[in-house]
Order: sequence, then C-alpha cells, then structure tokens
Amino acid sequence: MDSGSKGYSIQDRQFWQIIISLGGASVFVFAAMYSVQPLLPFFTEQFHISVSFASLAVSITTISVIIGLIVLGFLSDRHGRILFIRLSIILTVIPFLFMPLTDSFLTIILLRFIQGFAIAGVPAAALAYISEEIDSQAMGFATSLYISCNALGGTIGRLLMGYVTEHYSWETAFSSLALLGIAIFIMVLLTLPKSRNFTINDRTISKDLQGFWLHLKNPKLLILFGLGIILQTSFSGMWSFIPYYLIEPPFSLSLKMISFIFLAYSLGIVGSPIASSLAEKIGIHRVRTYGVFLLVSGIILTLSDSLIIVIVGLCIACLGFFTAHALTSATISRTASHQKGSAASLYLVSYYIGVACGSTLLSPIWLHFNWLGITITTVFLPIIYILFLNYTLHKKDAQ
Repeated sequence: MDSGSKGYSIQDRQFWQIIISLGGASVFVFAAMYSVQPLLPFFTEQFHISVSFASLAVSITTISVIIGLIVLGFLSDRHGRILFIRLSIILTVIPFLFMPLTDSFLTIILLRFIQGFAIAGVPAAALAYISEEIDSQAMGFATSLYISCNALGGTIGRLLMGYVTEHYSWETAFSSLALLGIAIFIMVLLTLPKSRNFTINDRTISKDLQGFWLHLKNPKLLILFGLGIILQTSFSGMWSFIPYYLIEPPFSLSLKMISFIFLAYSLGIVGSPIASSLAEKIGIHRVRTYGVFLLVSGIILTLSDSLIIVIVGLCIACLGFFTAHALTSATISRTASHQKGSAASLYLVSYYIGVACGSTLLSPIWLHFNWLGITITTVFLPIIYILFLNYTLHKKDAQ
C-alpha cells in the first residue's frame, strides 16, 4: 500500500494487525477494570469489611479512569497514540503483580486507583488511532469490532477472576490477569503498525478546556451525557449487587457459578451492530427507547425465584443496555458541532461516572432494602429519564 494519508482498508494486512492489537489491548484493560466485580462478596468476608467499602474496588478505579481519560486524551493528542496504548497495558499489569503480596484491602484500593489511571490510556487513544489510520469506508467496521472487544474484555475479566478464585485463590487470579497483560503487551509491541497519519494537536490546553465548556453549555449534549450516567448507574448497580443476591437463598450459588452468570454480559458483543442496523431502518431515538425498556424489563425479571428466569433477565438487560449505549454514543458525534472528539470524551466521562454511582452510591439501598430496593431504583431511573429525554427532544423538534 502506498504511503500517504489514505488509511488501511480491509484488504490490507495492517488493518487486521490493528484490529487484533487494539482488540487485545481492549480485552485486557476492560478485563482489568471489571475483574473485581464478582469478588465483592468474597472481599466483604475475606477482609471483614462493609459492602460499601468493598464496592470501592470498582468505583475508585472508575474515578481514576475518568481522570485518566481527560489527562491522557490531551497528552495523546500531542505525543501520539501508540506510546499511550503501550504504556496503558504495561502500567495496568504492574498493580496486579503487587496485589497478591498484600493483606490490606486499603492497599488494594490504592493499587486499583493507580491501575484505573493506566487503564484509561487505551480508550483515550485507540479510537483516535483508528480514525487516523483506517480508511473511512472501513472505519465503522473497525470501530464496531473494537467496541465488541470492550464487552468481551469485561466478560473475560469477571469470568476468569471468579473461576480462578474459586479453584485456587484471589492472589492467583490477579497473577493470571498479569500474565495475560504481559502476553498482550508483547503482541501489541510487535504487531501494532506505526502511526502514519498522526498530526500533533497544536491547540493550547486552555483551548481544549474551552471546547469542553462549550459542550457542557449545549443543552442537547448535556441531556445525552445525563443519559449516559443514568444508563450506567442502573447497569452497574445491577451487576455490582447481583453477586450478593445470588450468593444468598434461594439460589446459594458458589463464586464459580456466579462468575459464569457474567457470560450474559457478552451479549454486548452483538448489541452494538444490531442497534446500528435497526436504527437505520426505524430511527435512532425509537431504537434507543426500545433498548432502555429492554434493560428495565430484564432487571425486573431478576426478581424471580427461578435461576433460569434471572439469567434470561440478565441477558435481556445486557442487550438493552448496549443497544441504548451504542446509539447514545453515536448521537453524541452527530449532535456536537465542533471538537467531536472532546464531546465523545465527555460522554465517556459521564458513562464512567455512572459506573462509580452504580457500584458505590447504591450500597445504602442494598443494605436497607436488599435486591428489591436495587431493582426498583435501577428500573425507575432509566424509565423516568428516557421519558424526559424523549419529551425534551420532541419539544425542541416541534419548535
């Protein structure tokens, strides 16, 4: 292929090197991010801590990811994408090497905070790298494959941690993820093609911050950022507390069995392309609303005493969430009139604020009202918000 500004197409070997490298990087960092979720009941018992304190293993990482997305997004615009993708992977590995050596949960929380900042390097740089190095006609396909790997990583992390902890120990589980990360780092080091079309962003930091501020003053974008928070609050709330629910009667599941429940999360792999296909036929707002109602319908089904129905509910909830999330993300790009990359970053920030809210702020609801309280909260929040959003959009369109 001739050098120049034209990106790689599906026929090029480098296209598939990019997909495999970035897909592997995405699988690892998202596996790392969500790895502790099935272990929260185990941590509560192992370290003799409260549910709220245990949930910090998820939320503190998410807060750090939010900081990292902003900082590393700025830096990757100025110093290149590949450097931060590589650093992200290896610096995510290092805390996993130290976690098995401590018997202090506070130390684990500190290491998770450091790890969260490192994790942000891949999502902060990968999509920008794809947009620069992949031909525009193949960019949609490449992006959907990359996003599918996000969901795959979340599934692998939860499943691996639960299974290995049940059969061996939590220390071995963390070490296993470290080995996975080292293998992926070597693969990325050897196979990810050098940037050919990266141009240094010569905007000042103040200009970037001004762009963020203009996005935050745009009411159409603000309401979509809010939807990102609400969707992820409900979704993360469901996944953060379902292990506590399933470990109790009438289910009384083992940690290994609970980790297999997280396979339902893999429906996110097909949720994005299905949503995009349907949106082209019947409209993005309508399909997004269907996605929200699928999410809440699935959550309602988890109230059943039948494990089969609970699993079906989790699968439906995952399909609905990723449908709504994918279309909200796509709407952000269409709504932003300038600096679309920073608008997308702000949506990711709102998305991860929702992760932190769902994993920690809902803890008092679990302590006082158990799963019924979690269900009511995670059902009514998205229903009320999507009705408000659709009313607002309809009113603006009518003006």
